[in-house]
Amino acid sequence: MSPIHPVVAEVTDRLLERSSPSRTAYLSRVRAASDQGPARGQLGCANIAHGFAAAEPDEKVALRGRTKPNLAIVTSFNDMLSAHQPYGDYPPVLKQATARAGGIAQVAGGVPAMCDGITQGRDGMQLSLYSRDVIAMSTAIALSHDMFDGALMLGVCDKIVPGMLIGALSFGHLPTVFVPAGPMASGLPNSEKARVRQLHAEGKVGRDELLEAEAASYHSRGTCTFYGTANSNQLLMEVLGLHLPGSSFVNPGTPLREALTRAAAARAVGITRQGGQPTPIGELVDEKAIVNACVALLASGGSTNHTMHLVAIARAAGVALTWQDLSDLSAVVPSLCRIYPNGSADVNHFHAAGGIGFLVRTLLQHGLMHEDVRTIMGPGLSHYTREPVLRDGELTWQDGTEVSLDLDVLRPADDPFSADGGLKVLTGPLGTGVIKVSAVKPEHRVVSAPALVFDDQDDFLVAFSEGRLDGRDLVAVIRYQGPAANGMPELHKLTPSLGVLQDRGQRVAIVTDGRMSGASGKVPAAIHVTPEAALGGPLAKVRDGDVITVDAERGVLTIDAPDLHGRAGTGRALDGAEWTGTGRELFAAFRATVGAADTGASVFGSHGVPLTEVPLVQV
Repeated sequence: MSPIHPVVAEVTDRLLERSSPSRTAYLSRVRAASDQGPARGQLGCANIAHGFAAAEPDEKVALRGRTKPNLAIVTSFNDMLSAHQPYGDYPPVLKQATARAGGIAQVAGGVPAMCDGITQGRDGMQLSLYSRDVIAMSTAIALSHDMFDGALMLGVCDKIVPGMLIGALSFGHLPTVFVPAGPMASGLPNSEKARVRQLHAEGKVGRDELLEAEAASYHSRGTCTFYGTANSNQLLMEVLGLHLPGSSFVNPGTPLREALTRAAAARAVGITRQGGQPTPIGELVDEKAIVNACVALLASGGSTNHTMHLVAIARAAGVALTWQDLSDLSAVVPSLCRIYPNGSADVNHFHAAGGIGFLVRTLLQHGLMHEDVRTIMGPGLSHYTREPVLRDGELTWQDGTEVSLDLDVLRPADDPFSADGGLKVLTGPLGTGVIKVSAVKPEHRVVSAPALVFDDQDDFLVAFSEGRLDGRDLVAVIRYQGPAANGMPELHKLTPSLGVLQDRGQRVAIVTDGRMSGASGKVPAAIHVTPEAALGGPLAKVRDGDVITVDAERGVLTIDAPDLHGRAGTGRALDGAEWTGTGRELFAAFRATVGAADTGASVFGSHGVPLTEVPLVQV
């Protein structure tokens, strides 16, 4: 194993220094809570009687005592969403496995789980980002009864896992294991799905053919198989040491999946105080673990949404992560994966090629990750180079592959697809944003063209359908899409139309204070631009015809408009009838208080991290 890379070391050292006051305060709270002992021992008789009134007789006896650990099950189960449908069967399995391991488990609560895929381009998408913080609060409510000595988190998709983790970190004294459900089996190849989508955008195929392609791709229970936010979540939970090793991408309904689910419950019992290996989650998610997560995200070409989620997660643990940290790491972390939309393979192919175990192994070997971290498996990230197997029906772990089994999908760090990571930070007079370049061909990574400005994604789509975008180079500015404007909906619906223009030979890019989703594709997209237009950011002053340059090679976002800062912004009302319907009127308080994208886009503020001590990327 090589010494830690100097840039990784430098980023870690400054993160430790910057986070020292807030991390110290956070750990003080965690340790004070841990010192109180088993929580239910502090409850009065009436309190605890309410807590076990519905339990089975033997569970009541156990809950009256103070020797067996009680695990909270927090679940995102619903049977509409394929990724979360498997969780309907989990509680009885987890309870049985917990009992066999010497503990007790209760379903403590549920969290909402919405799907960006369903709400794409719809008003409901304006609730998506906010749902992360609702999920964090829901998790906290589930854990607030002081009945629990540990927790099992059942969540997979976009905002659910980050929200659950933020909520769990507010109970950082509790040992917590995240339990994945796995991806669906491979269906229609992602490249074919993308082809049909683009043909539909051009009007060359009808809705029936498009629906058939989509249904063949998203066809069964389990997570969608492309490498978007949901599967980035799974990789990050494993690298943070909160999953069992090798458990992220095992398909639902298989013997190995069930064995891993049972083992997760047993491990959660083992890492409680009563289990003898107390491992509070707040102690695990530290500065080095956060750096490891950033490196894994960059090396794998993961979701752009995590430029916000990782910042928010880190702050929940008192760690002051910034986009500058991500940018500096991206310069030295190689791109090692080609998973759709960054390639043609899906996560099942990635897993078969060596998966997370090989990725962690090669990054450790080349000094790009910290091995000396704590995990639910014990000290050391090397636990996560191993893979689970069933031998005679018994679950065990063996050394994972030392070589990639498919170099078209997964490469070692000394033979990467490219020398730097798949995410970059852009800065300039329009503000600070991020761009995912792993799916963008080199010849498309620098675009300089006149701006066409839209205040709504539907206006862009109308312009495309009417042919007003044909035959011209352009940078589409889609503004008033930030967290404070309308909840920062994904604008992924624009991708097929932009792809059509690019394939026709036009030079195109998009600049927005909104999101383009974890599946951002082949068109260069400067996203999450902050400060956002609704709060007076420079995007509010851009006019049609201003020449904008999106340069992913140099990391700059510029505009040829010397009078930009002297212009009056266009302005746009943030309240009124436009923000009602589909539940949006219930989230006015979120729009009024949400933070900027580069500070995590959270309504929780800075989690004790002083904003004055968190340097922004310099323009």
